[in-house]
Amino acid sequence: MSTPETSAEFQHQSKPNVGHDMAGQARHTAERVANAASVYGHDAAQHFVREPARDLFSIAKDYAREKPDVAACWMFALGVVVGWKLKP
Repeated sequence: MSTPETSAEFQHQSKPNVGHDMAGQARHTAERVANAASVYGHDAAQHFVREPARDLFSIAKDYAREKPDVAACWMFALGVVVGWKLKP
């Protein structure tokens, strides 16, 4: 049979292992949540940034095909404004 000293030593040794195991579980959970957030953020960027930008670009191309003279005037005006603002 075990002596009281041995069981006290066993209990003392088991507590740090439990804490270490909980820390490992917490670290694992945090890594899993961080990975899921990264994937969600990447998917959101794909959908909410790239898709509207593609849609706007396709709308601008369609407008330029339908009304090339108006689109050329807009591009000229935009070029003048950007050139004026970038001038040192």
